[in-house]
Amino acid sequence: MDKYERKVPLEGLIIKGIAGFYFVKSGDKVFRCKARGIFKQRDMKPAVGDRVLMEEIPDNDDSLITDILPRKNSFIRPFIANVDCFAVVIAAARPDPVLNVLDKFLLMAEKNYTDVVICINKCDLALDTRKAKGRKAAENIENIKKIYEPIYPVVCIDSVNGTGFDQLTELVKGKITALAGPSGVGKSTILNRLIPEAFAETGSISEKSQRGKHTTRHSELFTIDEEEGTMIFDTPGFTSFDILEAEEDELQHLFPEMAACLGQCRYNDCRHIAEPDCGVIKAVEEGKIDESRYESYKAMLKEIRESKQY
Repeated sequence: MDKYERKVPLEGLIIKGIAGFYFVKSGDKVFRCKARGIFKQRDMKPAVGDRVLMEEIPDNDDSLITDILPRKNSFIRPFIANVDCFAVVIAAARPDPVLNVLDKFLLMAEKNYTDVVICINKCDLALDTRKAKGRKAAENIENIKKIYEPIYPVVCIDSVNGTGFDQLTELVKGKITALAGPSGVGKSTILNRLIPEAFAETGSISEKSQRGKHTTRHSELFTIDEEEGTMIFDTPGFTSFDILEAEEDELQHLFPEMAACLGQCRYNDCRHIAEPDCGVIKAVEEGKIDESRYESYKAMLKEIRESKQY
């Protein structure tokens, strides 16, 4: 082969990107790559999770990414692509769960056509109900399960005693999963249990704010089960999901329990706020849709409408 002849492109998966270099897994090898300059001209950039084509360049330590294959989905912050499933993490306590924030993460997942698993972390706090914080944690767990178990799989995680991880692993089998959730809920601790070699740093919780610190500085994709194709992202956290990207008439379809009621309203363009003979309002009154979920829907609808005024 001529010294400057390039080999046939290989297909691979970007598992890490740092300082302009991309680490691409192809078969059982990982290649350090640079991206072609044409991507910049096209205002494109490879993301962790991208399927790409690359070429090995003779006499060069770095390979070259030549093409990005079509994406299933992509996100800006963190900049990752091709998520199959979101494991949305919320704490039983410390910090206390904020359900409208949880609902925004769920909406993000629905909008991007991913599966969802809700992980209630720090369930060990509920083991001692003699203490106020234990009783509060137990109450939070039961409330979350009551609201969300009819809609999504819910897993109770006890990182101290190691329970819940087998169930979580089974639910994400064969999928590329991203952990998402508010700061301080223990995403890095869960990752450490699933992938010990990730060495994810865990941040302390501020006693004053009850918020944790993001400790992951770049996105990386780890393999849980090579044979099954089970992988998980470690990311700095989803800091810029925006429900305003949803249109007003789209929002109702992103709440699965509301979507099941569509077609039961008098008006085809019903927004389920104060219209007569509304199937969604009736379902709320009958307890088929939880009040907190309905309140989240109304708050998001108001936010979308207000954004259109500016």
